[in-house]
Amino acid sequence: MTEPSRFPVRLVVGLGIAVATDTTLQLLWKTGIADLPETNSIAETIAAVARAPIFILVVALMAIQLVNWLKVLDHADLSYAKPFTSLSYVTVSILSVLLLGETIAPLQLVGIAVVVAGVWCVASTPRTTLAPGGEPK
Repeated sequence: MTEPSRFPVRLVVGLGIAVATDTTLQLLWKTGIADLPETNSIAETIAAVARAPIFILVVALMAIQLVNWLKVLDHADLSYAKPFTSLSYVTVSILSVLLLGETIAPLQLVGIAVVVAGVWCVASTPRTTLAPGGEPK
């Protein structure tokens, strides 16, 4: 039996989609919230959210994210796959600067470097989810 490849294509694609959808969700959410009118009650806020088309897209992306995550977890342990989604902290930070005009403080850059280093450490470990009986999936 051959050993599974270090990064199977399906897993790489699934993790990439997970990071991309999470990044897109966060940016859309921020944009949608910024466009909501000021309200005096929770009911008015909920009504404003229900009328904003951007939140329909947010819900659709959440559904895509759920289906994708189920597929990712079929190919790797949660303890291996979940840290990869931390890369969305990096992409959200970068795109917030580029698209929303936000700024990144020097200490945030240190945090981004720590996240990237942590993901690299996780990537250096075995990823295979074992089926019952100890056989790789």
